[in-house]
Parts: sequence; C-alpha cells; structure tokens
Amino acid sequence: MSNSSASTKSSLAALTLGAIGVVYGDIGTSPLYALKEVFAHGHVPLTPQNIYGVLSLVFWTLTVVVSIKYVLLILRAD
Repeated sequence: MSNSSASTKSSLAALTLGAIGVVYGDIGTSPLYALKEVFAHGHVPLTPQNIYGVLSLVFWTLTVVVSIKYVLLILRAD
C-alpha cells in the first residue's frame, strides 16, 4: 500500500511541475508576441525611444514575472 502511495505522490509532483512549466512558459512567450504587435499596426511610431522603451518593457517583464517568480516558487518546493 505504501508503494502505491509513494507512486501517486511522485506522479502528482511530476504533473504539478509540468503544469507550472506550461503556465510560466506561456507567460514567458507572451511579451515576445507583444513585441511583434506593438509596431505592427502603426499605433506606436517607430522611433529609437519607442524601440528602447518596448525592449525595456519586454526585458523587465521576462526578468520579473518569469525568472524571479519561477525561481522563488521552485526554491520553496522541497
């Protein structure tokens, strides 16, 4: 009975980690799609300041949302 319980816990842990990877992976690619769409329809003029601003926004979004939150979550896991 304990072997089945250990197997169930192991499977649950693997599924949980996989789900977290999918969620954070999707969040990590969203800024890349946003980068493409910002300048696509001409709503934002293509100037050096706007390019730097959008690149900065994408960089910090990837850094803060994905890296820090994901690392903190994984470091809390046993």
